[in-house]
Amino acid sequence: MTKVVFINGFKDKASDNGHKGVVKKRVRNAEGEVVQVSSVDVRSATFGEDLRYIFSKNVAAARRENIAATGRADGVVKKR
Repeated sequence: MTKVVFINGFKDKASDNGHKGVVKKRVRNAEGEVVQVSSVDVRSATFGEDLRYIFSKNVAAARRENIAATGRADGVVKKR
């Protein structure tokens, strides 16, 4: 017989980043890849701070992608 144990030890993803109005979920996109989606609670008392947090994370990710693709953070390649 298999013993099944239920524990409630998992932390809420909103508490990991310090922003209670931001919830992160891992989902699959149309190609089947796992991606992380962040949502902002519009009724949160800290909506402005949460939106700024998400925006800064998106900008940082875009800069990382641009550096990998072009070698520059802004993504603009100079003409010679």
